[in-house]
Amino acid sequence: MSDELKELFEQARACRLCEAVLPHGCRPVLRGSPSARLLIVGQAPGARVHASGIPWNDPSGDRLRQWLAMDRAAFYDESRIAIVPMGLCYPGTAPKGGDYPPRPECAPLWHPPLRAALTGVRLTLLVGSYAQARYLGNRRRRTMTDTVAAWRDYLPEFLPLPHPSWRNTAWLKTNPWFDAELVPALRRRVADALDALDALDG
Repeated sequence: MSDELKELFEQARACRLCEAVLPHGCRPVLRGSPSARLLIVGQAPGARVHASGIPWNDPSGDRLRQWLAMDRAAFYDESRIAIVPMGLCYPGTAPKGGDYPPRPECAPLWHPPLRAALTGVRLTLLVGSYAQARYLGNRRRRTMTDTVAAWRDYLPEFLPLPHPSWRNTAWLKTNPWFDAELVPALRRRVADALDALDALDG
């Protein structure tokens, strides 16, 4: 890892900016390297990820890996895949269920320098509406569904996805085009991005 990126990751993991308002304390969860060709930008760690310190180490991660047709070993290869959520720490669970949104202080502070230092990234997966709002801005559509349906408009830099939470199972059933059209394209695009690294290694 380059000295610049190593220092940024160390600073991010030591961040305590939101400590006073995080019910379970600070534990920033992120990973990556300068050679990473794929960047996954999700929402924020959940309770299981907070406990383990491993991103996407929960049922949502299982579904995301299923979409990618990728096993855990490949998914957690930092030389190929970087993972930087919108909120680096677990925001806690809302009274009515589900997690609170990612803390708003986090992404403006950490995403610009981290993204600039991840110079090898060829494709960024924007998982959920918070990531799409930040990276697509006024280019996103009226709803998350409309944004994901327009995924071709954001290539080759970005590919928007719904959150793979099991709470979205009904969404997947009512939007069969996602599995039929987008998932195969997602797998091809991810393979192409990672193949760029393999070509350099060869």
